[in-house]
Amino acid sequence: MGDGFVFIEIVIFAMIAAFLVYRLRSVLGRRNGEERQRPNPYASRPDQARPDNVVTMPGRVRPQPAESAAPDEPLSLAAAIARIGAADPTFEEKHFLQGARAAFEMIVDAFARGDTAALRPLLSDEVYENFARAIREREAAGETLETRIETIQDADLAEARMDGRTALVTIKFVSHQVNVTRNAAGAVVDGDPNEAIEVVDIWTFARDTRSRDPNWLLVETRTPS
Repeated sequence: MGDGFVFIEIVIFAMIAAFLVYRLRSVLGRRNGEERQRPNPYASRPDQARPDNVVTMPGRVRPQPAESAAPDEPLSLAAAIARIGAADPTFEEKHFLQGARAAFEMIVDAFARGDTAALRPLLSDEVYENFARAIREREAAGETLETRIETIQDADLAEARMDGRTALVTIKFVSHQVNVTRNAAGAVVDGDPNEAIEVVDIWTFARDTRSRDPNWLLVETRTPS
């Protein structure tokens, strides 16, 4: 009697286990080698592959780049910005301009002090060589440059474009600066230490949109023609 009762219990438990396995398989399904892989949240989507060389607020909806502009027809500034945003989801115009202002002050100050170590990570190779050469020539002449930025009146986005995977953004800076050059004896040879003048600079910054480095480099400087 006791053995028969134990046998019945085993049969009942086996039936319950079989029922649970069936229910689990019906809910979870079985892999047959043809299921789609779960998406990797850290991988780029194939339809979002970045094309070929400034930070986006989460949740911002960005307009899509203009479709098929004629090869010889330049994109509007808004369309060019949208194209950069499509290539670099971290790009946000307002934040980029804030960063450009900070870079402008850092570069102007470092150049005046002759601090090539501070300039090196902020400039492209070609621009760095030009700045470093000017610093060497100034030092060879025994001259020093004193620069003080009183205000940055404007920092406006003037141009933008994609060159392959490189994003290029041009900013027009209008600032008021005191620039004074002194000779080895300390005498002023250029500028007025008591007068700020308006200075207009047009700087172009670039970044490889596929690079993990979020920093932009100054790749060109010019003055209005």
